[in-house]
Amino acid sequence: MEAFLFPLTELCLSLAAHTLICFSCSDASSNWACLAPVKCGENEKYCVTTYVGVGLGSSSGQSISKGCSPICPSAGINVGIAAASVYCCDSFLCNISGSSSVKASYTVLALGILVSFFYILRARE
Repeated sequence: MEAFLFPLTELCLSLAAHTLICFSCSDASSNWACLAPVKCGENEKYCVTTYVGVGLGSSSGQSISKGCSPICPSAGINVGIAAASVYCCDSFLCNISGSSSVKASYTVLALGILVSFFYILRARE
């Protein structure tokens, strides 16, 4: 019971002191592995989520990293078979989502799948 109360007490004290709390992880393959809260430093004003996803044929993978940052480096790119984004926010545990700023481009995604099929067909010849 004490193991649960100590982090809860620390979170409450941090809220009272207006310290930012963000979720934190490094190179996780799932958002479920990114639900550990961390107290940010005094100069860190943003929670940041970095997402990288790649898919080609039956192979796919993703990497999610989260933490605190002194700057807000929002950016993103989606080329159909690969996507990367950096999302930031500035409130209590606001970086809960794993890929909130990655939006699918269905045209580019369809083109990527089509190119994959042609690649597989050529490899069989």
